Amino acid sequence: MPARLAGKTALVTGATSNIGRAIAVAFAAEGAHVVVSGRDAERGAAVLDEIRSAGGRADFAPADLDGSARAGRELAAAAGGLLGGRIDILVNNAGIYPAASTLDTDEETFDRVYAVNVKAPFFLTAAVVPGMIAAGGGAIVNLGSWIARLGVPTGGLYSSSKGAVETLTRAWAAEFGPRGIRVNAISPGVVHTPAPAGQVLPGAFMMNGTPAGTVGPPGAVAHAAVYLACDEAAFVHGTVLDVDGGRVGVAVIAG
Repeated sequence: MPARLAGKTALVTGATSNIGRAIAVAFAAEGAHVVVSGRDAERGAAVLDEIRSAGGRADFAPADLDGSARAGRELAAAAGGLLGGRIDILVNNAGIYPAASTLDTDEETFDRVYAVNVKAPFFLTAAVVPGMIAAGGGAIVNLGSWIARLGVPTGGLYSSSKGAVETLTRAWAAEFGPRGIRVNAISPGVVHTPAPAGQVLPGAFMMNGTPAGTVGPPGAVAHAAVYLACDEAAFVHGTVLDVDGGRVGVAVIAG
C-alpha cells in the first residue's frame, strides 16, 4: 500500500512530546517531510532521531508561539524554508493546560492561555494559508478537546479556549474550503504516553465510565490526524473528530 502522505510537506506545532510527537512520527512514516516545531531543541532532536532512524524525513524549527502575529509569521517562514517553500499540511497542536478553577485564575494566566491556545494557531494559520492557496490547496488539522463540549468542575479557561479552536475550525472550513484548503479538528480524550507499571496517569479517572475505560495512547490521535490530512478525507470539511474513548458521546452504566 503506498504511503498516504507521500510527497507532502507538514508543519506540526508542539511536536516534541505526547500527541504532537506521535503525529509528527506518523506523518513521516506515511511519507511526509515533517517540520517538528517546539520550544525544546533537545526534545526536538529526539523526535528527529526517531523519525530519521525509521527512514523518514524531518527537520526541527524552534518556536515559542506566544500568540503574536510575528511569531506565527516567523515559524511559517522557517518551516517553509526547510520544506522547500511549500507547506501542504498544518497541524495546530501546541497548547497549555492550567487546571485552576475560575476563582483561582488570574488575568495573566487567562491572557497566556488564550495567547497560546487561540491567538497562536489563528496567526500561524493566517501566515500559512496564502502559500497553500498559491500551491492549489492544503489541509489544516486543529487539536480541540473533549472538555470543550462536556463541562468539568475545573479547567474552564482551557476548555473555553479549545471551544474557540473548534469554532475556528468550522469558520475556516467555510472561509478556506472553496480555495482548496480542508480544515478539520480532532477532539482527544485523556491521552498519555504509556506509564511504568503501577503508576497512575494524570486525569486517568476522567475516563472512568467510558467504553474504553482507560486513557488513550497518542498514536490513536495520530492515526486520526493522518486520515484528516490525506486524500482519503477529501470530502471531509469542518468536522470535529472525537478520539476520546467515547467520553463525550457514551456513558457506560455499571450494574
